[in-house]
Amino acid sequence: MAWDFSTEPEFQEQLDWVEQFCREEIEPLELVFPFAVYMRDPKMKALVDPLKAQVKEKGLWAIFLDKELGGPGFGQLKLALLNEILGRYSMAPAIFGCQAPDTGNMEILAAYGTEEQKERWLYPLMNQEIFSAYSMTEPQGGSDPNLFKTTAVKDGDEWVINGEKWFTSNGRNADILVVMCTNGMFIVPRETPGVEVLPFPNTHNHIRYTEVRVPLDHLLGPEDGAKVLAQRRLGGGRIHHAMRAIAQCKRAYDMMCERALSRESHGKIIAEHQMVQSAIADSYAEINMLRLLVLWTAWTIDNSSTQASRTQIAACKYTAAKVLKDVVYRAIHIYGSLGMTDLTPLHAMWSGSPAMSVMDGVDEVHKVTVARNVLKDYRPHEGLWPTEYFPAKREEARKKFADAFANDPELVKYADFMARRAGGH
Repeated sequence: MAWDFSTEPEFQEQLDWVEQFCREEIEPLELVFPFAVYMRDPKMKALVDPLKAQVKEKGLWAIFLDKELGGPGFGQLKLALLNEILGRYSMAPAIFGCQAPDTGNMEILAAYGTEEQKERWLYPLMNQEIFSAYSMTEPQGGSDPNLFKTTAVKDGDEWVINGEKWFTSNGRNADILVVMCTNGMFIVPRETPGVEVLPFPNTHNHIRYTEVRVPLDHLLGPEDGAKVLAQRRLGGGRIHHAMRAIAQCKRAYDMMCERALSRESHGKIIAEHQMVQSAIADSYAEINMLRLLVLWTAWTIDNSSTQASRTQIAACKYTAAKVLKDVVYRAIHIYGSLGMTDLTPLHAMWSGSPAMSVMDGVDEVHKVTVARNVLKDYRPHEGLWPTEYFPAKREEARKKFADAFANDPELVKYADFMARRAGGH
């Protein structure tokens, strides 16, 4: 029987290196030069590229990909342990080659792309020569593909795409857009005529596609296969978001505990106040429950598939959103007015927490998915009473002792006495 909560010593050494590297190298860089990892300026690249080189030298670049695609092939469980560290720092995932939304786009290119498509887009994405965005949701239908209107129509040796997409994260800065249409998934270079990135929102962009023409070989996967590709992509993306949410929760928790031991109120250190102790205790339990759920899900993916783990992934998605919101909320209250400023990470974490409940499908949809899948393993009880109705169970259980009752009337009296005490008759 294998049931283990430990990490291999060799990989723990790598995790220790990652923690130190992020703290000593990545955090100072992002504090002084925010967004440097995404900038193409030679001076910024001169600061960022040596850090990427160290990651590659350690064999930790693009850890989510299999070996044949240029990654170490560690699997989701090790990726989860790594993301518990990387998620504390906004630039760390990119410096390790596992940043969203590129990871999901790389996964579907790796799974469904032709060799030509991989050469053209996958490998440049892996090397961060280009960046990508995923253009799925629409203004009138959100993330429900049954309500999508964006279409691609064949015209000679081209596809002509028309439609409107909403909340395309990083769309403004992407080199290529992975566009989900009603009849397929398409790769669209952002500079293609007819691609219009609207001014707002600034980060999660609103994009119009008007008579956008791309060659026939820009179709990714089979025609009419967009839903299958989307589920493959979003399943991985959701679990990765949950992994990084653990890191954010832990960061807020560390800040909460440090503050509780550092401030005095009403004559004593605030860590001695029961309300503060309650916040710390609840956060401790919730973070660890979330962590075990995510690690169990990652383990399941490694030992089966993303598709087979879809119920667990959905549970991770909405649980991570709730725990992140609740833990950050408590931390802000313990910090008081300072927590409401932009002088610590807390306010940005709090402002960003609702996005966790909305991106990759709203929480309510995932709760419905979990409930429906769970209920498939259950059946309605027969008759009027539920399975755990004691009088009926007790009556059935007495049959097991029929021979003993026949041989000893005192046992019958004792069983009847105990049933009356239990209120069963």
